[in-house]
Amino acid sequence: MRSSHTTFFFILAISLSGLLPQSRLGAQAPAECPLPGNLGSAKTLPPSPKVSAETLIAEYHGSKLPTGRAIKSAPGERSEGIKEIIPAKYLSRYLEWKKEFLKTEMARKEWELYDHTPDFTLTIQISRDNAKGASTSNYVWNDSGKLVSATITLGSQIEEGYPNPIYYPVMNSLMPFESSMPVSQEVLAAVKIAHEFGHLNRAVDANPKLYQLQMELIPLYNKLFLSNGRDANDPRLLEMAQKMGGTPVEIWEDREYWGETNAMVFLRDKFSEDNRRCLLFSRIKHSVDLYAKSYEDRFLKVAQSTSAPSSCGWQ
Repeated sequence: MRSSHTTFFFILAISLSGLLPQSRLGAQAPAECPLPGNLGSAKTLPPSPKVSAETLIAEYHGSKLPTGRAIKSAPGERSEGIKEIIPAKYLSRYLEWKKEFLKTEMARKEWELYDHTPDFTLTIQISRDNAKGASTSNYVWNDSGKLVSATITLGSQIEEGYPNPIYYPVMNSLMPFESSMPVSQEVLAAVKIAHEFGHLNRAVDANPKLYQLQMELIPLYNKLFLSNGRDANDPRLLEMAQKMGGTPVEIWEDREYWGETNAMVFLRDKFSEDNRRCLLFSRIKHSVDLYAKSYEDRFLKVAQSTSAPSSCGWQ
């Protein structure tokens, strides 16, 4: 099973390099951009590299892409709430991440919602794979089209590592600099948890048939794209994109930016001081202006929901 996931991701990653707009694929990364595959300290980074599309998703979510399936409801079965499956060796750090996450109002509301939604189970687990990233997967819908379970997998070291700003402008905004006020490791971990809850929020609202259709057609799209000379105007690809609601790249970036929007709400609630919050929001705006202009409204609404008169530079 793991091999099939890896192969699927490899095909998607290759297709990304051919489908991303040139401004994304060959853009000169800003100073805060980490090296592909390097999620270390910003203070030790060499001059900004050109970012290859293959690394953009892998450096945070790893090679295992989200999966989804439908099941038939079993009469009489009832399992619900949040199940935390945490190995003893990671328990103390996990409790610190959770404590930091739940300090904000938005996080407490989301946690309570999923812990008390009838007939829904959220499993939270920790893995050494992709240690500095996280993922949300294993979505399951019942025969009525209701999401009944999902799994959030946190890397064992999510208190470290700053993903690329192209898809992750919020998490990347926390990267430390000599002239800025650094945030704690627990805050970084909590922001990554908020990102994953953002994925879950969207999955709850998603059309389950469309989501499953996307999971079915994306590998077929990628296989055809690689075999037809990477001609995105192939009528067969255009037809699949129409059925899926977009190309694989458009689908994945849409999901990532929803995750980042939720992470930005966490930062809004976490930092009530305008100077700290505005510093982070200005960094987010810089990355959004460069790489995600068509998704700006999502982030703008969060900025405008603050009490700061200028919305921290967002218009």
